[in-house]
Amino acid sequence: MKISQDQLTQKAIELLKQLISIPSFSGEEDKTGDAIAAFLEGFGIEVHRQYNNIYAFNKHFDESKPTLLLNSHHDTVKPNNAYTKDPFHPHIEDGKLFGLGSNDAGGCLVSLLATFVNFYEAEGLSHNIIMAATGEEEDAGEKSIRSLLPILPNIDVAVVGEPTLMDLAIAEKGLVVFDAVVKGTPSHAAHPNNNNAIYNTIDVLQWFKDCSFDKVSEALGEVKLTVTQINAGKQHNVVPAQVDMVVDVRVNDCYSNQEIADLLQKEAPCEMTPRSLRLNSSSIDPGHDLVKSGLALGRGTYGSPTLSDQAALSCQSVKLGPGDSTRSHSADEFIFVNEIVEGIDLYIKILTGFLQ
Repeated sequence: MKISQDQLTQKAIELLKQLISIPSFSGEEDKTGDAIAAFLEGFGIEVHRQYNNIYAFNKHFDESKPTLLLNSHHDTVKPNNAYTKDPFHPHIEDGKLFGLGSNDAGGCLVSLLATFVNFYEAEGLSHNIIMAATGEEEDAGEKSIRSLLPILPNIDVAVVGEPTLMDLAIAEKGLVVFDAVVKGTPSHAAHPNNNNAIYNTIDVLQWFKDCSFDKVSEALGEVKLTVTQINAGKQHNVVPAQVDMVVDVRVNDCYSNQEIADLLQKEAPCEMTPRSLRLNSSSIDPGHDLVKSGLALGRGTYGSPTLSDQAALSCQSVKLGPGDSTRSHSADEFIFVNEIVEGIDLYIKILTGFLQ
């Protein structure tokens, strides 16, 4: 007997309470992985596991069809010191479900799991469906979705569950973090020195402040470059040999991370070394049928400045989920229960329009 959407929603909310009660910091998600696997198995679904990545295929998976990935993560950051409530005690006050990971991204995850269960036995769908509840998203770890993708069938399009107020993030900025070095001549502070690395940094900082990139994205706007850390010197009477800086660059979908690295290494008035080039921007064609299905339901579209597991995907993808990203990583994190109810309903309606 097919479970009703209301019953499915209540089971999803109960699962979220269970997940909140289990600490699941990045790399330590084994117990929440167990709970997610048990949830799916309770509906007779065959579950697969790689590390703490839990995944499953729809019942009538057909290799001749394209494949839709539903993905969200079950790891969390550690609670900050401003919490006034027990982060691992799920409870509802004034319609808000409080607890660590409730908003980022537990509400999205359980809503996608419920949506996958809803479509699990459906026949005649235009796409296969893979559900992947993954770990190590918060620290982009080696055992995250990056390790899972190589063993999955080819993915044609993906929905990544992150809190977006159920509007469709049709593009997401990438990230390159650079270690920058401004050099000079070390000396005793009492002696003349016309090549003081700290003074040399003044012009370099001005260059970074004025730096702009020509290509502006319709969805994501400009590339944003920000100096976020500066470090130099160890004692008052020694002029240091160099100043070390960290530069955070949020990359729009007009550039690859490699292009940004090439430009800055050529043009910047200091040494620039990228830490990683793997967190590229991502997007979906605004005319994609998945986007059209959301628009037909009155949902909006926008470009997101924040990173997610979309950065690991090479296919077209949309970020979409209940909750509000401004609550993520905040003290006394919460999600409205009604946001989960609405999220499941909208996920099902959007996918119904897309898959049928």
